[in-house]
Amino acid sequence: MELLELLLLLAGSLAVTAFARWRGLPAPLLVVAVALLVSFIPGLPEIQIDSEVILTVILPPLLYSASLDVSFQNFRESLVQIRRLGIGLVIVTALIVGFVAYTLIPDMTLPAAVLVGAVVAPPDAVSAASIGRKLGLPRKMMAVISGESLINDAASLTLVKVFLAIVGGASLSIGQDLGIFGLAIGVGVAVGLVLGVLAHFLRMRVKDPVVEIVIGLILPFLAYITAEQLEGSGVLAVVAAGLYVGYNSPKQGYASRLQERPIWAAADVTLEGFVFALIGLQLSTVVRDVAESSRGLGQSVGVAFIVLGVVILVRPAFIFVTYYWSRGMRRLVYSRFRKFRRARVARLMWGRRDPKLSWQQLVVLSWTGMRGVVTLAAAVSIPLLTTSGREVPARDTMFLIAFVVTVGTLLLQGLTLPWVIRRLGVQDLTQAERDVQAELQLVSDSTQEAVEYLDKRRDAWAAEWGEESIDRGITILKERLQRQDQAFRQGLREDADQVEESQAEEVEPAPAERGSDMRSTPHVAIPDITPDPQLAKPSRNNARALASIRRELLQKRRDVVLRERDAGNLDEEVMRRVLLGLDAEELAMDTSAVSRTRS
Repeated sequence: MELLELLLLLAGSLAVTAFARWRGLPAPLLVVAVALLVSFIPGLPEIQIDSEVILTVILPPLLYSASLDVSFQNFRESLVQIRRLGIGLVIVTALIVGFVAYTLIPDMTLPAAVLVGAVVAPPDAVSAASIGRKLGLPRKMMAVISGESLINDAASLTLVKVFLAIVGGASLSIGQDLGIFGLAIGVGVAVGLVLGVLAHFLRMRVKDPVVEIVIGLILPFLAYITAEQLEGSGVLAVVAAGLYVGYNSPKQGYASRLQERPIWAAADVTLEGFVFALIGLQLSTVVRDVAESSRGLGQSVGVAFIVLGVVILVRPAFIFVTYYWSRGMRRLVYSRFRKFRRARVARLMWGRRDPKLSWQQLVVLSWTGMRGVVTLAAAVSIPLLTTSGREVPARDTMFLIAFVVTVGTLLLQGLTLPWVIRRLGVQDLTQAERDVQAELQLVSDSTQEAVEYLDKRRDAWAAEWGEESIDRGITILKERLQRQDQAFRQGLREDADQVEESQAEEVEPAPAERGSDMRSTPHVAIPDITPDPQLAKPSRNNARALASIRRELLQKRRDVVLRERDAGNLDEEVMRRVLLGLDAEELAMDTSAVSRTRS
């Protein structure tokens, strides 16, 4: 692809995405539709791109930005279901779809058919997560949906890698297949954690927001490429690095946290729009190739819609069967091992306990199988010829199936999911009030510890800055903390009322972009951070003392927040909202006119 073509494609996809976001329309569908219409313009040059670009340039930042916002605590607690859906369901879907495709398409080999199944197997949680947040899905369900979308990409792309090798002529036994999976998982996770630890170590010591952000931008590409070079899963490496960095980001400087959010949001919108535009532009060529093939356009479209139906039906069947089977087997183990430590036996066999879900919640979870960027990216990445020089059977039909499944699930499931959630009553409308109470308690505790910290450090500060100035400054800061506490309480209660009112309204949210979904955060009650008139009276030396003490207090309050998070007493979403308020206060200190004058 020429540079000019690339720029025009990026600009066009961004323009359509901006219009869709402005009008509240599903951007992926609109981008594909517009690109499809453009592809039929006479004389338009055929746009092609190296398949590796999709997987090494576009996919890593999308996965990394998503993993940054996943709650590690909720991810860990829901790991049993995440693992079951992210790995087990992907394998089952690939095998069943592969059997159907092999039966219906005469010139498709069985490995190529399973390759098609692997391409359409992984759901994308972007649309489901966006709708779920707006309508108040329980947080344990949101953890399963988001966590599954991170894990299933790795399972799907590993299957694609295995069966693409088989299509190319490699003879792999079941043991070798399992070895490839094990190596991909072990190497991928190890590489991601090592690079995540290294990146966090560097960012903690650089103390330069620009350099910290650059390290974060390089990390997903480095993790993906390194893991792939070592025969591991690049996807798992990116996810592991993102989870580690995201979990430890509150320990870093506030400036990098505030600046990274819009950067990743912009990257998400740009890259996702580019992928869907590329798919739409190539579809006309694929349709023409399918129409000229021995299969014919009608037969290929019919097969694609049959696969769409299979993909939609496999998910609820797998979710209900495996969920109730798992709980039944757990009860059986409990009854058979009465004389032993049953909890230890159960953990040995299954790991952590499944979060308990009602049948209504299972139905909603079954209806969140919308496909997205990964399915289309995997389809585009399938080459015309394998590394051994063999032609991939029915590649044009593979692409058509991936397109129909992606667009079909976005239309059918994405547009009806809000109705299903409301119809079954799968909403946690009290979550906002619980978050308010947790945030109020956290702010109160951190404020109290900050006041105690002032008294504890008084003598040390007095020796450095003088007793009279410090006593006066401590009085001012205590009064300020009390005002902030009151402002938090008033603002949070108003925000909770607004959230409950919005959830009670009958809205029809449309599938949203990854950028808007992953960065959508409820309004945060920012404390009173306007410059205190009394702080302008002290001398330059005293003003610096007060500024230094205020920063120590902010860090002390952040320590309280992290301590409660690490102890399991605080949900990470609440933690992020409180940290955002503290970060905003420190930003106001650094950017206020008084601060600039004194510096």
